[in-house]
Amino acid sequence: MKIFQQALQIRGRSRGYHLITRELVQALPQLNEISVGMCQIFIQHTSASLTINENADPTVRADFEMFFDKTVPENDPEYLHDDEGPDDMPAHLKTALLDTSLLIPISNGQLALGTWQGIYLCEHRNHGGSRNIVVTIWGN
Repeated sequence: MKIFQQALQIRGRSRGYHLITRELVQALPQLNEISVGMCQIFIQHTSASLTINENADPTVRADFEMFFDKTVPENDPEYLHDDEGPDDMPAHLKTALLDTSLLIPISNGQLALGTWQGIYLCEHRNHGGSRNIVVTIWGN
């Protein structure tokens, strides 16, 4: 069995839901060496998250933003944690609702995503900055 691990720094993006599938795959030439295996993607932050969802229609991203902003609003006077501004605690809650890690099968040197699936970086901060991601690949 082969095991690869790589730390990546993803450039900062504005608040929103950003497809990063191509960026990740381009940074992982080791995928080609795995016929059958797994790829774990982990973001090392508590105010940004990862998810897999529809990759074709950009209105999905707008709807994600609308839903999470309604579900976890900013400026709630009951939040205690607001050291970094009104988007601070909502960003942590949105990350808890989504996730910081994905596990994706690898088949024939490629991520085995469905036809309409893409990997999203969910940036929950107005100015989150660059994001650190650790990718671990293993298989035969």
